[in-house]
Amino acid sequence: MLVSVLETRVTRRDAKSYMNRFVPLLERKGATSFKQRAAQSRPCEVESSGTFTKSAGKASAPGTDKTCLDPRPAEDPTLQEPLYVALVKIRAPWEIDDSTLSGVGKTLSQLRKLGLTSILVVDCGDGGGDGMARRKADVMQANRIATAIDAYGSPGSRVIDSPITIGNPADAPTSPFTSQALFISNPLGLMAALREETIPIIPSFGYTADTCVIKPVDADEAILALLRQLSGLQLLGHGIPEDSQTMRLLKAAEVYRLIILDPLGGVPANNRATERHLFLNLEQEFQEVRDDLAAVSTSGLFDTELRKANAQHLKNAELAKNALSLLPSTSSAVITTPDEAAKERGPEEMDLVGTKRVQNPLIHNLLTDKPVQSSSLPTERFKTVVSLTGSPQIGSLTTLAKRGMPLTIFPDPRVTPWRPPQPGERRLSLTDPSIDLARLVNLIEDSFGRKLDVDHYLKRIQDNLAGVIVAGEYEGGALLTWEKPPGLKDSEASDAARLIPYLDKFAVLRRSQGAGGVADIVFNAMVRGCFPDGVCWRSRKDNPVNKWYFERSRGTLEFSDMNWTMFWTTPKLEEQRLRDYEGVCRGVEPSWADKKHQLD
Repeated sequence: MLVSVLETRVTRRDAKSYMNRFVPLLERKGATSFKQRAAQSRPCEVESSGTFTKSAGKASAPGTDKTCLDPRPAEDPTLQEPLYVALVKIRAPWEIDDSTLSGVGKTLSQLRKLGLTSILVVDCGDGGGDGMARRKADVMQANRIATAIDAYGSPGSRVIDSPITIGNPADAPTSPFTSQALFISNPLGLMAALREETIPIIPSFGYTADTCVIKPVDADEAILALLRQLSGLQLLGHGIPEDSQTMRLLKAAEVYRLIILDPLGGVPANNRATERHLFLNLEQEFQEVRDDLAAVSTSGLFDTELRKANAQHLKNAELAKNALSLLPSTSSAVITTPDEAAKERGPEEMDLVGTKRVQNPLIHNLLTDKPVQSSSLPTERFKTVVSLTGSPQIGSLTTLAKRGMPLTIFPDPRVTPWRPPQPGERRLSLTDPSIDLARLVNLIEDSFGRKLDVDHYLKRIQDNLAGVIVAGEYEGGALLTWEKPPGLKDSEASDAARLIPYLDKFAVLRRSQGAGGVADIVFNAMVRGCFPDGVCWRSRKDNPVNKWYFERSRGTLEFSDMNWTMFWTTPKLEEQRLRDYEGVCRGVEPSWADKKHQLD
């Protein structure tokens, strides 16, 4: 399965990144599985069934022999290797039909084969009725999910007793980083399931710390409690002895993905070509999402339903934000519908730009750490899908969210729209104190692998700099200029309408290329906020980035007499504008130190 998936569905760079992380683990597991190794020396505190009983004051595992010794040394290598985990929330499972649930089960089984083991939390919401009725409904849905997973063979899944303890709400802080309201006090059944490679399924219930009474808990808070435990962030006093087998397995576990399966699907997008956020840079866009979801009308029954849906969308986005704030920046969250998660990976189809299209967003994201469709594609390149109402929708029902990075734009187009410089108007300069020129030069030189002639470059753009886009701590960026087409008549020379918006430098640090969505973040800022009416640029014909440029441009032109390909994002480009674009792209003078100012 692994070889066929990598051969047909990912780029070489994506395949290398995935294989570096997961293949060594899969190879070790291929020789001897976790379950086989565990059987050689079963930890004494975990019962093989992974079930527990509760009594007042403390939880205990039936049949546990507390006196037996762990024969393995503390530095057991089988517990030091990473155990990659996906925390999965399935909301409103009663809305998922058996066929779709079967597809979800198959996908989760495939993710496990690819090295990512899921921990499922069942979210039945308020559910109505008393606590016992709610618990019965939750367990029934958990068993449905288990049956769907088990249909695809061993090691299957297991509905486990909740490891969650409910503390005193009055003592609970509000930060997702620390919580006394919910914590994991009994992870033994959970760890037993992971050790045997079964997928644990947890109904959203917990036990009160003082009386051990079982009560429903918020599924999002349960996810965060599990995440704190697995990430080593749980408060002292609720932990496990440092020298125990369970603690060593907990330390080996690494939460790699958050997956939210919700019939509502991904986060709605406002003022986008697509109806959902395909990629969500939480650092930059979360407040925008919150504002958009709050901006609904207040009349009519439909608006009431819309308000409920938007409240749930915001809840999902907040869960993604809070969870990713506890995880490394490389982690991500996928919010999608059960229908999308149930899709088969084949047969292969070709999309509008001639690349193979992966249908299942969960498998695609594991292999590439990217959304199924890039958010920076022009509108006509997005595929059409069937929305939740059965109508056609541009884009996808899936949102890939990352903690992301801040985006800084000089000048801010929301305050000062980018326009040609006016006579006597102060112009932006790269020597402006708000711009770190040294880091900007380092970004350009690292991305292009060439030394910049800084003095020549500053002189060339000092009177025509349109703006600068910076992603994160100068991890990516773009410099854009206003260029004057050659051969203008005297009467046209001062016509601002003839000035050409030109992408002079587009750069991403090499360590950030192909990951984290840095290039998409910068490109989207350029075409959405800075130059929505279009921009042009050029690239050497042998530039390996050209495939990415071809996909995101609305038109291209190869120069037969020069080593350049011209690109533009302008819709319905007029002939005069095309000639101006060509004149500018032919005439811009390079500022590289190695070849000085020679044109190709």
